[in-house]
Amino acid sequence: MNPQSPITNHQCADAIADRIRAQGPLTVAAFMALALYHPELGYYASAARRTGRRGDFFTSVDVGPLFGRLLARQFAGMWRATDGGPFDLVEAGAANGQLARDVLDAAANDDAFYDALRVHLVEASPAARKRHPDTLGPHAAKLISSAAGLPDGIHGVIYANELLDALPVHQVVMTPDGLRETYVDLAPGQGGQAGDTPPPSFVDRIGPLSHEGLARHLTSLGVALQPGWRAEINLSALAWVARACQSLHRGFLLLIDYGHSAEELYSETHATGTLTAFSRHRNLGGQTRVRPGSDPGLTPGWIEEPGTRDITSHVDLTSVRQVAERLGCDTLGVLDQTYFLMALAGLTESREGPGPIEMDAHDLRAFKTLILPGGLGSTQKVMLFGREVGRPALQGLSGRVRVT
Repeated sequence: MNPQSPITNHQCADAIADRIRAQGPLTVAAFMALALYHPELGYYASAARRTGRRGDFFTSVDVGPLFGRLLARQFAGMWRATDGGPFDLVEAGAANGQLARDVLDAAANDDAFYDALRVHLVEASPAARKRHPDTLGPHAAKLISSAAGLPDGIHGVIYANELLDALPVHQVVMTPDGLRETYVDLAPGQGGQAGDTPPPSFVDRIGPLSHEGLARHLTSLGVALQPGWRAEINLSALAWVARACQSLHRGFLLLIDYGHSAEELYSETHATGTLTAFSRHRNLGGQTRVRPGSDPGLTPGWIEEPGTRDITSHVDLTSVRQVAERLGCDTLGVLDQTYFLMALAGLTESREGPGPIEMDAHDLRAFKTLILPGGLGSTQKVMLFGREVGRPALQGLSGRVRVT
């Protein structure tokens, strides 16, 4: 399937409708798991890449190879901090492997570091995994594994760029009767079978909590939602972080994603939640369409045309940090991407690491995009953890360490 062409059939919607007919309304997490990660029909499973100007959303990788060059500087510093032996480079949510290719292109300029690298690409999409050797090109011999799950016994770095925000979330809402959960159901009059035309339509409904841990999670954070507020709880992201920390024998965990502290995420600022969808670079979140039939209200944009669009929500950075620390990882830094990349580019007063990186006019334009306040620079947050490495002087943390 051409990753640049929209999905026009409604097989994914049919599969979700069949699941609802068999099991009843789905939690938002179950809906997202099918819409995004169904092994054949899900949004991420059906194409090797969904980003870029001709895709649905834009990431730092799509700006160009400079992002990978800067990360390679940090990874080289991490390698030196772990005594310079064999070093696992593990990318989670690797898509077709383009970021790893950019990192390796830069790493190849340092023979000792490059020779130490053992590359593992973790990606849910079978179509994307098939592309890994071709994307890596001259570095394909470095690829030790290409799989859907993290390897064990990692000695090096696990890194993920915009992974956690796309993992399935539960959505809860505070009602006068207490905390309840959002479910996805078939719209009225949708009792037919798969393959019907038009495709099935879905609505969101409120029901009891599906998981007792949802209320307990908010309580543990000291969060008190006000009546009418909605919020997302990403138990899948916390489980992934736990797995990553358990897989990391010695080294670093680098996460770059949209997110906020729990105090901000579960505040009036985000009282409608952050769950949204993207298609052709349009934000489809919010209440977009009158529900079909006699059921009053509006249908949220993220619920429509499942399998054809990205669905995402902002990450609870506080909970991620708590999980990592509970499993023996030290928090080395939490900061905006702006400050992280400026330090890696050698544009701070610190003398840690190599000097200013050479940039031509194209690189300078890319760099401005990567650090732009209000854009990738401030919306992307960098979380850096270490296990059994102490607190080394890392170049990316050598400048201003701040979260805006």
